[in-house]
Amino acid sequence: MRRLSATLCARAFLDDFVLLYPVYALLFSDAGLTLWQISSLFALWAVTGLLLEVPSGAWADAVSRRLLLRLGPLLTAAGFALWVLVPSYPAFALGFVLWGAGGALGSGALEALAHDELERLGAADRYARVMGRVRAAGPVATVAAMALASPVLARGGPLAVGAASVLACLLSAATAARLPEHRPHRAPRAHRVPSARGACSGWTTTLRAGLAEARADRSVRGALLLVPAVSAVWGALDEYAPLLVRETGVAATDVPWLLLVLWAGAAAGGLLAGVAERLGTAGLALLLTGAAGALAAGALTGTPAGLVLVGVAFGGFQLAGVLADARLQRRIDATGRATLTSVAGLGTDLGTLAVYGTYATLGTAAGHGAAFAWAAVPYLVTAALLAAPRGRRTRRRTGRRAGRRA
Repeated sequence: MRRLSATLCARAFLDDFVLLYPVYALLFSDAGLTLWQISSLFALWAVTGLLLEVPSGAWADAVSRRLLLRLGPLLTAAGFALWVLVPSYPAFALGFVLWGAGGALGSGALEALAHDELERLGAADRYARVMGRVRAAGPVATVAAMALASPVLARGGPLAVGAASVLACLLSAATAARLPEHRPHRAPRAHRVPSARGACSGWTTTLRAGLAEARADRSVRGALLLVPAVSAVWGALDEYAPLLVRETGVAATDVPWLLLVLWAGAAAGGLLAGVAERLGTAGLALLLTGAAGALAAGALTGTPAGLVLVGVAFGGFQLAGVLADARLQRRIDATGRATLTSVAGLGTDLGTLAVYGTYATLGTAAGHGAAFAWAAVPYLVTAALLAAPRGRRTRRRTGRRAGRRA
C-alpha cells in the first residue's frame, strides 16, 4: 500500500510540476489576447474534456486504466510544446485541445485504479486518506513550479519554462507505467481497441448505464451531483488566479510568488482529508460555507494580504472535493468505477464551462476581485441544499413511522 500511495503521489506531483502554470495566462495576455479570447481557450479546454470524459472512462474500464494514465501526459506535453514554439491563438487553442484530451484520459481512471488496488489490499477504507495525499501532491508541485518559474523565466524566457514543463509531463508518463493494475474480471475483448462506430456506441451506452444506476440509487445520484458542485467552480477559478494576483498591483515577476499562497492552501486542504473523512453532511455544508466566505472576503480586499483568505478558501474546496469523491467511490460498483466517476467528471466539465463564460462577463464588467467574490455564491447554495433537505427527509421518515405505529 505504501508503494501504491507513493507512486500515485509521485505521478500527481510530476503531473502538476509545470512551470507554465503560473505564467501561461500572462503569456496569453502578453500575446495580445483579450479576456474573452483567454476565456474561449479555457472553454475549448473544458469542451474537449466534456466530449472525451465518459468515453475515456469506458475505455479505462474495458482496456487498461494504467495505459490511459500513461498516454495522458504525452498529449499534454505536445500541447505545451506548441505554446512556446508557435505562440499564437491557433497554437494555444490546439495546445488546450491536447491538454484537455490528456486530462480526460486520466479522469476516472486514476480514482478507479486507486480504489480497486486499495480494495485488493484490504484497505479500501483508507481511500480518502490516500487520495487526500495524492490531491495534496498536485498543489505542492504547483508551489514548487511557481517558486522556480520566476528565475527560469528571467534567465531562459518562455522557451526554458516550456521545456521544463514538457520534461515534467514525460516523467509523469514514465511514473504511471510503474503503477500496479490487477484486473482479474476484465472482459474478454479488453485488449482490442474499439472501432470508431463501437466507440460512439460505447459512449452512449455507458452514459445511459451510468445515468440509469444514478436514477435507481438515490445515494449514487446525490454523490454524482456533489462532485461537480464542489469541484467545478474553484477548478475554473484557478485559471484566473494569476490575473487576480496581478490586479492587486504587484509586478508580473512577483505573481508566481504570491500564487504560492493559494496553492499552499490547496495542498493543506488535501492533507487534511484523512482527519476530516468522518465529516457528515452538516460538517461538509459548514466547510463549504466557511470556504465561500473566505473566498469572497479575500478577493474583495484587492490587496496581496487578501490572498491569504483566498488560499484558505482553496484549501476548503480541495478538502471538500476529496470528501465528495470518497463518498462517490463508496457508493458505486467496481466493474464500472471509472465510467461512473467519469460521469461525475462530465458534470464537473459542464459546470466549469459555465463558469468560464460567466467569469468573462463579470471580470470584464467589474474586475477579477468581484468575479472571484461572485463565485462564492454557488458554494453557499450547495451548502444550503446539503443542510436543508436532510432535515425535511428526516421529518418525513419520522412522520411515516409514527403513522405506521398509530
